[in-house]
Amino acid sequence: MGKTESDGEAVQYVRFQSPHRNSLGHFTGVFGLVNNLAREGRLSDEQESFRRSNNSWYDSAYTDPSTVDPDVYDDEINPGAAAWFKPSATHLLARVPGYLEILSAHGVDCRTLRSTDPGRVVYEDDVQIVVVPHAPGATAAHEGAGGLRGR
Repeated sequence: MGKTESDGEAVQYVRFQSPHRNSLGHFTGVFGLVNNLAREGRLSDEQESFRRSNNSWYDSAYTDPSTVDPDVYDDEINPGAAAWFKPSATHLLARVPGYLEILSAHGVDCRTLRSTDPGRVVYEDDVQIVVVPHAPGATAAHEGAGGLRGR
């Protein structure tokens, strides 16, 4: 059952991820997708500058769940675990369109998922949850390490 806010409305979480599974069988999140382009040397100087400055901003703006629980993204313990933004994380969500623009410029598909109940919550803080999807592999998982930037 989904979580509810104090007024009784269902909380709708949001996640940005590839519609395609990666080599590990997971759906890479928006930050991981852009970081992959950077690792491949495909970003323009302007895109790389955006990525670096915004990744640094995100690193300062919220907690990487794996620093609180090193096992949160362990596939044996929490198979398919993926991070979702809370709707209250408007300051974090405001910067996502820049990442989506980079992906679009490179022809990399990224979809927006919204759910009131994306899975079993294995981590939660004021801006995000990490869940194990109800149906194995149904919504997401990771490539790379750590928080939303990896998953």
